[in-house]
Amino acid sequence: MKPWFLYIIQCRDKSLYTGITTDVKRRFHEHGHVPKKAARFLRGKGPLQLVFKKKIGARSLALRTEYRVKQLSRTNKQRLIQRKIKIKDI
Repeated sequence: MKPWFLYIIQCRDKSLYTGITTDVKRRFHEHGHVPKKAARFLRGKGPLQLVFKKKIGARSLALRTEYRVKQLSRTNKQRLIQRKIKIKDI
């Protein structure tokens, strides 16, 4: 079973998108180059930059972690990206 990862993408307008996947490289490519597979939020907001990725483990834990990160303020997301806070601390 493949491990799940949490990732954060920054758009041209500095907005942040959080997602989970088992293959960050593939999913990042889809967001930027495969319109039908890109998240609606990211369409037309390129260039995109992968600013954070973290191995989480099981899918259920990744889903819970993604939800918690999406609830964070922009400031705390930036702190997470800068590694000033840890996933386990949120």
